[in-house]
Amino acid sequence: MKMKHATRFRDRIEDEIATGLLKPGERLDEMSLAERFGVSRTPIREALQQLAAGGMVELRPNRSAIVSAPDPTRLMEMFDVMAELEAMCGRLAARRLLPEDEALMTSTLAACRVAMEAGDPDAYYYENERFHGAIYAASGNRFLCDQALALHKRLAPFRRLQLRVRNRLKTSQREHEEILAAILEGNPLAAAERLRAHIAIQGERFGDLVASMEKATM
Repeated sequence: MKMKHATRFRDRIEDEIATGLLKPGERLDEMSLAERFGVSRTPIREALQQLAAGGMVELRPNRSAIVSAPDPTRLMEMFDVMAELEAMCGRLAARRLLPEDEALMTSTLAACRVAMEAGDPDAYYYENERFHGAIYAASGNRFLCDQALALHKRLAPFRRLQLRVRNRLKTSQREHEEILAAILEGNPLAAAERLRAHIAIQGERFGDLVASMEKATM
C-alpha cells in the first residue's frame, strides 16, 4: 500500500516536471510537498527516490532533491535512441518468439484495448508499459532488455503525457496491433520498422506538445 501511494505521488510530480510546472534546477522540498499533498513525508521521500532512479530528479547529499528534466532537444534525442532500441527488440522477438512471450504480449495488448475503450490515458499508459516490456523480454537478449527498460523508465512521464493528445490512444492501439501482428508472423523487418515508427511518432507528437506549452506560457 505504501509503495502504491509513493507511485501515485511520483506520477503527479512527474507530470508537473513534464509539463514545465516544475523547472529544471528547481528544489523539491519533502516537507513542502507533503503539506501540499496532505500526506506524511515518507511517501514523498519514496516518490523522490523513484524519480531519482529514473533520472528525473537529482538527490543531493543534504537530502534535498533538484529537478533534472532534460531540455526539449535532449528529450528528442532520447526518443530517437528509444526508437532504435525498441526496433532491435521487435526484430529479435520476431525471430525468437516463445509461446509464453506470445501469451504475455497478447494479454497485455488486450488490456491496452480495455483502457483505450474506457478513454483512460493513465490506465492505458501502464498497460502500454507492460506491453512494451513483454516485447523487450521476448527479444531474448537480457542486456538489450535492461537498456530498453532503463530508457523507458527515463522517458516514462513524457510517454504518459503524450498519450493525452487527442485521438492518440486509438492510434497507439492500432500501432500496437500492427506491431504484434508482425512479430507473430515472424517478420523481423516489419516488426522493427513498425516499432521504430511507433516511438518516433511519440517523439514528434511530444515535440508538438512542448511547443504548444511553451507558446501558452509566453
